[in-house]
Amino acid sequence: MEAVRDALRMVIDPELGENLVDLGLIYDIAVADDGGAYIEMTTTTRGCPATAYLRDAVHRAVWNVPGIHYVEVRLTYEPPWRPEMMNETAKRHLGVAEKTERQA
Repeated sequence: MEAVRDALRMVIDPELGENLVDLGLIYDIAVADDGGAYIEMTTTTRGCPATAYLRDAVHRAVWNVPGIHYVEVRLTYEPPWRPEMMNETAKRHLGVAEKTERQA
């Protein structure tokens, strides 16, 4: 499963310039014993113009992982993506500051 996650880090959101894993857009990764990979992902918004591109890029990236023989990519908007879902690296790169207790 780590090889799949690493492959997904190669998929860059064209608008934000960060990989989908660090952005928190990959909700679930499951790899079956038979080499089937099941990816659940989202986009930053429902009307994201890059949705088809991102879904295809995820499929291609996972397909290239040794031992993967089948890839299914499921798009969901539940729960809706929020900037808080990004990891610290992506937040720093994009200039998203954590709320302090005074801002909350």
